[in-house]
Amino acid sequence: MTVSRLRHIPGITVDAIGDAADAARDPELLRLENLDTDIRPPHVALDLTRRAIDDDDANSYLPFHGHRALREAAAAHVGAITGRRYDPATECVGVAGGLNGVLNALLALVEPGQEVVVGDPVYAGLVNRIRLAGGVPRHVPSTPGPDGWRTDPGELAAAVGARTAAVLVMSPSMPTGALLGDRHWDALAEAVAAHDCWLLYDAAMERIRFDGLPPDHPASHPGLADRTITVGSASKELRLIGWRVGWVVGPARILADIKLVGLTNVVCQVGIAQRAVAAALGHPDADADVAAATRVWRQRCDLVLAELAGYPCVRPHGGWSLLIDTRAMGLGPAEASALLFRRGKVAATPMAGWGPQGAGHLRLVFANEPVERLRGLGDRFRAAFG
Repeated sequence: MTVSRLRHIPGITVDAIGDAADAARDPELLRLENLDTDIRPPHVALDLTRRAIDDDDANSYLPFHGHRALREAAAAHVGAITGRRYDPATECVGVAGGLNGVLNALLALVEPGQEVVVGDPVYAGLVNRIRLAGGVPRHVPSTPGPDGWRTDPGELAAAVGARTAAVLVMSPSMPTGALLGDRHWDALAEAVAAHDCWLLYDAAMERIRFDGLPPDHPASHPGLADRTITVGSASKELRLIGWRVGWVVGPARILADIKLVGLTNVVCQVGIAQRAVAAALGHPDADADVAAATRVWRQRCDLVLAELAGYPCVRPHGGWSLLIDTRAMGLGPAEASALLFRRGKVAATPMAGWGPQGAGHLRLVFANEPVERLRGLGDRFRAAFG
């Protein structure tokens, strides 16, 4: 019998579609189902990783909380964005990827039965980690429109209550590409203070914005600076997906607990990857590197939207994916996904478990296919749906 903590945790669907795509071994199949990307990581990270293979110090569990270079780079990175200083010794810990950091933070914040305010649609992996930590997701819907997804600041703040342990937000959000900003932080500052809870900020894609503006980080807000825990990752912005390195930055009074959870959970990060991530994160050209990759992803996004003009797509403001409301096409997302796979040779993820609204949508990831292959996507859709 399934243990109780798993009873309300489904899969994320991406794994099943990805396995089917791998098994097909069809070079004509468009891989739009998972968050890989073909844009190469920064050269400095590749060079240092190669060198680390021959470095015995890199083949070690120690230090458990992350190499000093990684913690210094991560603390400085978050500090530069937020305009505040973080102590790498007491206010930063390395983790094995961003989602490991999210789970560690939730395990340090959430008592069983407490609520975690989260968006809708939202990545199923975040919802599942809330449940794994014993929490109850409290979804705040985003509204789709001609200009993309919007979250009402008042509704977000109103969801915070006596049972709230944390508010878990991401900007750009995955999978919608929705942005949060000053109006949301203004609304949340009063709410989290009134209910003495935390803001957990998933910063994995914060620089992948299509408006060209810098990140709008909640810890920059004076009312949230001492209540914000930032979870960052090298996977998306730096394209270091397989390196499995991330960081958690926040006030020392909660970082001590998050460190303890990490020591009890995954223990440590990939040794040969940490100095590479530190160098890429702190490189003088890091922002320009992320901006260049973002321009490529936006070009692909724009092409997908042009190819699928006439289909119920919702424009993202950043990130790697966009959503289609298949109900407006008279289809369930799973049925639409199957038709696309079989008739159109497109792998795309139906979003069961991605929030109440997410369950009616199909996700397309535009990060891993070049424009040359994305051209003709509209023809593939017409072949699938007639």
